[in-house]
Amino acid sequence: MASCVSRRVNLLQEPDKHIPHYEDTVSYEDYHIRRNDRLDVRVYSVDENVQKLFNTVGLSNRNLGYNTVSTNAGYSNELYTYLVLEDGTIKFPLIGNLEVAGLSTREVKIKLEEELSSYIRSYGEQYKMISIDVRVVQRMFSIITDGKSGHYSMRREKMTVFEALAMAGNLGDWSDHSKVQIIRQMEDGQTKVIMFDVRSKDIINSEYYYIEPNDVIYVRQHWSKPFGVTDVLTGVGIVTTTVSFGLFIYSIVQRSIKAAKSTK
Repeated sequence: MASCVSRRVNLLQEPDKHIPHYEDTVSYEDYHIRRNDRLDVRVYSVDENVQKLFNTVGLSNRNLGYNTVSTNAGYSNELYTYLVLEDGTIKFPLIGNLEVAGLSTREVKIKLEEELSSYIRSYGEQYKMISIDVRVVQRMFSIITDGKSGHYSMRREKMTVFEALAMAGNLGDWSDHSKVQIIRQMEDGQTKVIMFDVRSKDIINSEYYYIEPNDVIYVRQHWSKPFGVTDVLTGVGIVTTTVSFGLFIYSIVQRSIKAAKSTK
């Protein structure tokens, strides 16, 4: 009748002999752009013609490696996006191929501002005052659990594993919280699998706390699921059913014995 379900599923538990301790190893780091990412680049200037030049999607621009996509995030329903090609570059108007793979969005912003400022400076003093906003769009992650599995959008850049699990409706009582796995694509193209105990309070300051785009979070079922007792009513039901079945078998055996004796 005893159950350890509560202990097994609770989060943010203090480390002990059952809950592992994790070192404070990693703080949050900016995401580094990778091949096949899509970037939304917005150029702002005091001159409206400059903004129209870079921020308006035209049919003549379709061969430059960018596209429009629908999104619920940000300031526009149609984002002007640039695909990061296999050589790590994007094709940007006036500049041409620009190396962006391995850089953060802030570093790409600074690089673009320098390139564009030097290119259009000769057209007038007003063109020096430009500002660029760079974002990675279509940032997705996946969750596979015994409950609500699915493919989800990262609604902000800095997202924790707890927020990811909450988007999937949290974990079921029979999910094995002690062996959560993240399958992650690395910058060099390799795949890395990391495993951790999501119940431990120490993961907040560890390398497991923040997720990255394209992560796949896998939570297996607990081995004891078929025999678990999650509440008193379930326990009472199991005991009642077992006793009833036992009495039924006992009555059949007793009748068989009596029938055998009466025939002698």
